[in-house]
Amino acid sequence: MKWKRWLGILVVAIAVVALVAWGFQPRPIAVEMVTASRQPMRVTIEEEGKTRVKDRFVVHAPVAGYVRRIHLAVGDVVRAGQVVALLDPQPQRAMALDPRTRAETQARVERAEASLLEAQSRKGAAHVDLRYWEAQVARIERLVRSGDLPAEQLDRTRTEKQRVDATLAALDRAVGVAEAEVRASRASLLEPSTTELRPKGDQVRVSSPVGGRVLQVVRKSEGPVQAGEPLVELGNARSLEVAVDVLSADAVKLQPGTRLLLERWGGEHPLEGVVRTVEPTAFTKVSALGVEEQRVRVIADITSPEAEWGRLGDGYRVEAKFILWEEQNVLQAPASALFRSNGGWAVFVREGDSARRREVKIGQRNGLSAQVLDGLTEGAEIVRYPDDTVEEGTLITVRTLR
Repeated sequence: MKWKRWLGILVVAIAVVALVAWGFQPRPIAVEMVTASRQPMRVTIEEEGKTRVKDRFVVHAPVAGYVRRIHLAVGDVVRAGQVVALLDPQPQRAMALDPRTRAETQARVERAEASLLEAQSRKGAAHVDLRYWEAQVARIERLVRSGDLPAEQLDRTRTEKQRVDATLAALDRAVGVAEAEVRASRASLLEPSTTELRPKGDQVRVSSPVGGRVLQVVRKSEGPVQAGEPLVELGNARSLEVAVDVLSADAVKLQPGTRLLLERWGGEHPLEGVVRTVEPTAFTKVSALGVEEQRVRVIADITSPEAEWGRLGDGYRVEAKFILWEEQNVLQAPASALFRSNGGWAVFVREGDSARRREVKIGQRNGLSAQVLDGLTEGAEIVRYPDDTVEEGTLITVRTLR
């Protein structure tokens, strides 16, 4: 009985030691694995853009006047030389007068009438003087011929008559000016008419410089316009380009000839295009988060057949994807598997049931994956999303995704 008791104690002790040893053994860490493979890879810059007509023509009013109602509508076809607007000379209206202005105007009328009466009176007096000096000249001429008066007296009389003639001519002009001032002052008192009379004059016919479609009718209703005021905007709706505002740090990577894809424009397949111009001047734009950004406008042409994008119009939204680099057969690893190590990059690969660190050399990156130039072979199993629990030699097991 005694040895059975010691045997039981020994068995319990062995079981306890086994349990303690099992408890201190390292547990495999469940990780997500991905396989390094060769696939097509692309490095792109993505930004929103808008379509716009390449050549826009704005028809302006050549002179100030009164434009008739424009009957064109957006989308109408216009031929080169077709009349798009009719412009009449500017009509005039009498302005309504308030009591103070009316009183002041009435006072000006009375003053003008008084000035006219004064000028007419002075003109009448000048006529009397003229008749007097004409009689004097005739009388003195008879006396000079009879020898009763010297010739010098006749010269002085004729000079005085010429002075009166000049005064009378000046008073004639003064009366005309006074009459004009009376008419102008009385015109200021006219009440505005309920009907607008178009003044006599030549009507201006404003024609289109080019053929195309109406993109915008700036001034639809009739009314007064100033010289240079826009009336109609024209353009070729089938001649579209894409304007994209990119960050200045990305703009330096683009150049004329860079390919791009236009996505989410409404069609089933992306459209192809090519960069035509990278504008040399940047501008400040506030993002949706309120951050000031320096952006550069990039202009691109659509190279896909027109039959594919015929439904696009001016000002339509598109998503532009500029292709900086692409290859069809690239060994790559997900960016989420990379981490910094010794100033370079490394990944954990699976060897048996353990994780092993591998230093890798990477090339192009697109945010989702990276090109592997050295350090990995195709088919290698890589730990995705390695955390601080994964180290060299750590036991791992593949996590089952639910």
